[in-house]
Amino acid sequence: MISYPRTLLLAGVAACALAGTARAEEGDAADVGSTTVSGVLVEAARAQTTAATGLDLSLKETPQSVSVITAAQIETFALDTVNDLLAYVPGINVEKVETDRTYYNARGFDITNFQVDGLGLPLIWGIQFGDLDTALFERVEAVKGANSLMTGTGNPSATINYVRKRPTDTFEGEVSAQLGSWQDKRLEVDLSGPLNSEGTVRGRFVYTNQDKESYLDHNAVNRNVYYGVVTWDATSRLSLTAGYSKQDNRSKGVLWGALPLVYSDGTLVDYPTSASTSADWTHWNVEDQTGFAEAAYAFENGWRVKGVATVKRFEEHAQLLYAFGAPDPTTGLGVAGMTGIYPSIYEQYMADVQASGPVSLFGRTHELVIGAHASRAEGKEWEDFSEDFPAYPSIFDWGSQQVAEPDYPGAYLAARSTDRMQRLYAAAHLDLSDRLKAVVGASAVKLKSRGYSYGSDTSKDEEKVSPYVGAVFDVTPNLSLYASYTDIFNPQSEVDVNQQTLSAAHGESYEAGIKSQWFDGRLYATAAAFKTKQYGLAEYAGVLPNGKSYYTGLDTFVEGFELEAAGRITDQWTINGGYTDLSIEGEDGSDVRTYIPRRTFKLATTYEIPNLRNLKLGAAVRWQDDIYVEDVVTIPQDAWAELDLSASVDVTEQVRASLNVKNATDEKHLTSLMWNQSYYAAPRSVYVKLAYSF
Repeated sequence: MISYPRTLLLAGVAACALAGTARAEEGDAADVGSTTVSGVLVEAARAQTTAATGLDLSLKETPQSVSVITAAQIETFALDTVNDLLAYVPGINVEKVETDRTYYNARGFDITNFQVDGLGLPLIWGIQFGDLDTALFERVEAVKGANSLMTGTGNPSATINYVRKRPTDTFEGEVSAQLGSWQDKRLEVDLSGPLNSEGTVRGRFVYTNQDKESYLDHNAVNRNVYYGVVTWDATSRLSLTAGYSKQDNRSKGVLWGALPLVYSDGTLVDYPTSASTSADWTHWNVEDQTGFAEAAYAFENGWRVKGVATVKRFEEHAQLLYAFGAPDPTTGLGVAGMTGIYPSIYEQYMADVQASGPVSLFGRTHELVIGAHASRAEGKEWEDFSEDFPAYPSIFDWGSQQVAEPDYPGAYLAARSTDRMQRLYAAAHLDLSDRLKAVVGASAVKLKSRGYSYGSDTSKDEEKVSPYVGAVFDVTPNLSLYASYTDIFNPQSEVDVNQQTLSAAHGESYEAGIKSQWFDGRLYATAAAFKTKQYGLAEYAGVLPNGKSYYTGLDTFVEGFELEAAGRITDQWTINGGYTDLSIEGEDGSDVRTYIPRRTFKLATTYEIPNLRNLKLGAAVRWQDDIYVEDVVTIPQDAWAELDLSASVDVTEQVRASLNVKNATDEKHLTSLMWNQSYYAAPRSVYVKLAYSF
């Protein structure tokens, strides 16, 4: 027996204050599928997911588009944050509007639904605050389109499901160190294995630290990530699980808003890539903690019951500086700043119970899932807004001069809310014939909110029953046709000009397509067409006298198609990518949400040479067409493409070295035009890594 590593693992798990748990059930969301090799799913059509319907279905059986990014892909292309990872997913756009606040969209709409292990764990305001590290996840799934069955609410964009790492049956581990551009230093430890001689108790411990400067003036980040989970097979049928994670993200020199893009004469400003409106005294510290406990029981008749309790605490403290105004093209003067301090605390309590199993009817066996969810979220946000509006130095001097820190009068409680959700759902996978399968179900959700936000009453009471129906028809063993329908129920927190909360957006979402396997099942390819109608979606309309934004309800219509492929073309050559083409129109047929690219293409590929110490070469390209927004003038962003390169090789049997070059062609482009301000994406950067595995 290996006593020393086990001692390390026990110490790491104990440090996270964990107690007993469960083996990941066979075929559960924690199981990728038949095999994974070099980060691309082999026989990917048989990879399992519960994120779309609650039913444990293969990708081929799921009547929606599903994209998967595995841990091996994360490692190959050094996708250390969720922002990096989601930028690789076909059809998903990462809107980095600020350094520490990020939006995501797909199929023309913001992504507001997020899950962990197939259960809803929504982001506050649908926004990612700080960098979410990928060290905790075995893989990430993106279910495209509306997802009423498993969420009950949200846009018809996508649902992102983060699948946590779980303990392994045998002891294994990896320690790695990475060094990159702008003094980027990263240390990662991942230990997993049995904690007793029988193997009925297993644990996993993950720790990551990343400390980095930035290509942006003033900006730097230090992030610590902790994760521990223990599994315990209490009996042959009962398993228990408990886990805890913490991400402590500390950023300084942060952007609140971004660069003014237009001079006072209406011409566009061309900044250096490093330009920032921040200052050394700004910061945005985020501490995100989650604890969970699971109990699962498998009956002799094939039915299973699982209950999960989750507690999440999100705490932030931000001191921010916002730039406004248009600079003079000659002097560079004319930009002023406003600043505030914003502490906040949000707590979420969630309970989920689910039962699933086979049902025999009309001589065939079908699968049924029934579930219930209850949650309560409480939030408080304080504001300490400075009465000073300091003038910025000339924009031509921003790299060497900055705004001085002002005084603050004292904080007041600006927002307080309590949100409750109750949801029931049921779905059936019907085996109608050897070639025809169907998924039918419904979700009933009831929401109640009480509170206020910066002078606006945010109270609401809403409820909705959303149906779901989908079918998959096997034309041949390797080719299937599918279609699905669901309606849309999207409660909103935005207020109108009268500071009244907008009613929930509603609508319909349709999808149909082809799923296929090639090269003896090694390559999985899909083609999907989709159509969405959403009414009353909040759209920015202006600023109230109190300085807060207000919105109007916009009717939005989206049509488009996606092509995607993942797998192996040969034993050595893998691909993973896709192309998306869509239109986004308002009620009058005009283009809306013009900051969203209409056409995107993403492709990641690797080639392995086993005889050369398992040398693996990789390349990934991301392209989008031109976008624009209307402000005082039209602000455009031309089409752009970024190229990432990677190479890795075995130094010894246990040590592997890797090299990553991001944005290898040094493409200069803005990160987003979601707002009328923006900043530049990172220029070329280089990372080297050594990983010791045992």
